[in-house]
Amino acid sequence: METKTLRISCAQLSFSVGAIQENKEKILSKLEEAEKISSDIVLFPELSLTGYPPEDLLLRESFVGKNFAVLEEIAEFSGKTSGVVGFVDRSIRKQTNDNVDRNITNAAAIVQNGDVQGIYHKCFLPNYSVFDEARYFDKGLDPSALFWYENIPVGINICEDIWIDDGPAEEQVAKGASIILNINASPFDINKIDQRKKLVKGKAKKLNVPIVYLNMVGGQDELVFDGGSFVVDKNGEFIYVAPQFEEDFFTFDIELEVTDNVSESSLSLNEKNIKIEPLLSSNNLNKTESMYSALELGLSDYVTKNKFEKVLVGLSGGIDSALTATIACDALSPENVIGVAMPSKYNPDSSLEDAKKLAKNLGIEIKEINIEDTVENFRELLGNNTDEKLGNVVDENIQSRVRGNILMALSNQLGAMVVSTGNKSEMAVGYATLYGDLVGGFALLKDVYKADVYNLANYRNSISDVIPKSTILKEPSAELSNDQFDSDTLPDYDTLDKIIQLYIEEDFSSEKIIKSGIDKEIVYDVLEKIDRNEYKRNQVAPGVKLTNRAFGKDRRMPITNTYKREKN
Repeated sequence: METKTLRISCAQLSFSVGAIQENKEKILSKLEEAEKISSDIVLFPELSLTGYPPEDLLLRESFVGKNFAVLEEIAEFSGKTSGVVGFVDRSIRKQTNDNVDRNITNAAAIVQNGDVQGIYHKCFLPNYSVFDEARYFDKGLDPSALFWYENIPVGINICEDIWIDDGPAEEQVAKGASIILNINASPFDINKIDQRKKLVKGKAKKLNVPIVYLNMVGGQDELVFDGGSFVVDKNGEFIYVAPQFEEDFFTFDIELEVTDNVSESSLSLNEKNIKIEPLLSSNNLNKTESMYSALELGLSDYVTKNKFEKVLVGLSGGIDSALTATIACDALSPENVIGVAMPSKYNPDSSLEDAKKLAKNLGIEIKEINIEDTVENFRELLGNNTDEKLGNVVDENIQSRVRGNILMALSNQLGAMVVSTGNKSEMAVGYATLYGDLVGGFALLKDVYKADVYNLANYRNSISDVIPKSTILKEPSAELSNDQFDSDTLPDYDTLDKIIQLYIEEDFSSEKIIKSGIDKEIVYDVLEKIDRNEYKRNQVAPGVKLTNRAFGKDRRMPITNTYKREKN
């Protein structure tokens, strides 16, 4: 069988939502770079022109129109190297699923020699988890579409299309495709990396063709796109694996079978007069490394894309705030992180010392603001306006809300964003104060279980010893009353985390959780707390999605919910 060499470049880059002009410049730069090394094709991620997910920006005609105009500019710039660019196209049919017209599609344009030479429309639109594509897009009608580079038939499809059994990849290969190019904006979660690789390796082996899986990288609100693009040969063996959580631009040559079929395609191949360097695949990150990198990238992009320069972190001397401040320093550099310690009479001196030690280790500024007099004024003010003695919870929340008020005032004054420090375990059961420790522009640890807080802290200390050992070893406490510990009102965190994981991520019933070996009274109590505190979680800032069911847009429960659980 006759073969030809196809030289493919892949742009694993970050593309900001709405930054159409900036995204165009990135695309043009890589088209030019690929042209210099005689690439035949340079791939860009799904919706690279608009950024992903553009959400209700897609309802603005001006936004969609700008995307068209800029795509034309990219096409005019293109030369012998063809670019596969993710963009928003018009639909060619009128859909009738409901009474709302969806007249746009999630598309890939093939540009070369000054013009748009072909377009593929995404055929399978994810409408689960964090995805809402059926809200905006119409489905593509031609899953078997091929694009001919001289006499090499190439199948191009988009993200979800590759996950479908007997989907576009199968139809394209059945029609003669010699290779599948799949462009993605696939968000990170801790289970997805291995799933992607297993799926694509199996599909390449089954179809007996190479597959290129190109993914976006970067943070967008709650989502982090982790890159980790890869290329597999027709036997499902890796040709190259790109790094995770960082941009990469890589090029490789691959021998592909040609066909005798005559094509009218205007897509051409380049002369390969320039040698390219062999690729060296990146090492896989383990779970903890991946989580830390996702948190770091998610915070960095959220802060910088929203035009903040500095962040504020309330430092209690506890593990959550210590980890938050440490990740912030790694993401933004120490000079852009300000710690704020706000002790009251219930905070032992050791907690303040731990906060100061952390700040010194990280090299960050720390402000010490004693809140006791202010809290006492609040106690007196409220006490003068009620007939009853202030309850313990009221008194505890006064302290937390004074701290929240101080942080937000400093945020206004300094132009620095507050990063809140609560973790998933606490937020699940409402072990946090609205307008107190929940205040902030970004809830970094929102999808991190307490056990993983410790894992991440120990991992970071293995690189350099920054989080004080005393912080890691102390018993968790909110320190809002005398001799208070988390264990006074919560089960041990291993048990709590297991219940939350089974209930939130696995959708287990109370009966099924109890059958896993956990005391039924503990299960009922925890599940009641989770259900009762939906209103709190709906007021929490966005945070990085790490698991397959994060609080926020990933899990959508009614706040007003009168469904009652039957107890056996």
